[in-house]
Amino acid sequence: MELLTIGGFARAAGLTPKALRLYDEQGLLRPAAVDAANGYRFYTHEQLGRARLIARLRRVDMPLARIREVCDLPPAEAAAVVAEFRTGVEADAAARAHEAGLLVDLLTGRETTMTTLGLKSAARTAIGLVRTTNEDAAYADDTVLAVADGLGGLPNGHEASAAAVAAVRSGDGDLATRIAAASRTIKAMGGPATTLTALVRSGDRLLLAHIGDTRAYLLRNEELARLTQDHSYVQTLVDSGKIGPGDAADHPKRPVLLRALGATADDDLDLGQRAMLAGDRYLLCSDGLWAHVPPAELAAALPGGDPGTAADRLIELAHTHGAPDNVAVVVADVLVAD
Repeated sequence: MELLTIGGFARAAGLTPKALRLYDEQGLLRPAAVDAANGYRFYTHEQLGRARLIARLRRVDMPLARIREVCDLPPAEAAAVVAEFRTGVEADAAARAHEAGLLVDLLTGRETTMTTLGLKSAARTAIGLVRTTNEDAAYADDTVLAVADGLGGLPNGHEASAAAVAAVRSGDGDLATRIAAASRTIKAMGGPATTLTALVRSGDRLLLAHIGDTRAYLLRNEELARLTQDHSYVQTLVDSGKIGPGDAADHPKRPVLLRALGATADDDLDLGQRAMLAGDRYLLCSDGLWAHVPPAELAAALPGGDPGTAADRLIELAHTHGAPDNVAVVVADVLVAD
């Protein structure tokens, strides 16, 4: 077996020796051999395919954890992950372009006709086939979208999810302050905890708050992109490359959370914001939907009809797949206001 030096391999792969050393440390691309005396790394020709794929993914600024995920998947599944990443990149680029255009008009004193955007939304919950109570909560209006999932097995989980949604709706202080107050309220209940994913309208932007494994998705130009990262033990396995994303939904420890409202620090949230663009459709849901419906079916079922019709369709799809867990769904469209 012919071995290439790190310099020769770097040139053939379109990478740098420094990058190869980083990818070795991150477990992305291990050398085929390392000289015990001087630590020199050596690679084989067979590793060039993976190296060139990594180089191309880095050129589009994909994070290392996501690259590891792509490299360990079969081609068709890898292509789906890259397509999802592309949708997110395009969505962010379109939002930045929109903001930049408004700023140019402002700075040059141009008279512009401002387009007023609004939300049309629907919320649904359903009890799972093996549940007798519903600890999921869902709420949607023209300002607030929220789903929460009270942790199963803990007392008063439904009270925790309801408290989280009520705090987002309250309007008392900024979004992070509201949710921190909800966390303290939930802790005072003495045991329950909940996930929470919420979008709150602020002018022409949507503020995003997330903790746990409820999720937010964006459908734009017929492409579905996931906006949130699960705060779960299984997600750490995916991020570290120990399992593939296709194995996460069926993993026996999938429900184990590392962060939840009322169980971890009051400010232990992921916070962000997105520009509102007409034609966008948002989906917020609990794991009763995403853990049982394959991503391709989810993407196919979300478009079409008004938000209420789409939400009903997603609940029905969850039931078709057995829906052992409770299901919470919010669907919202960004529209030009009348």
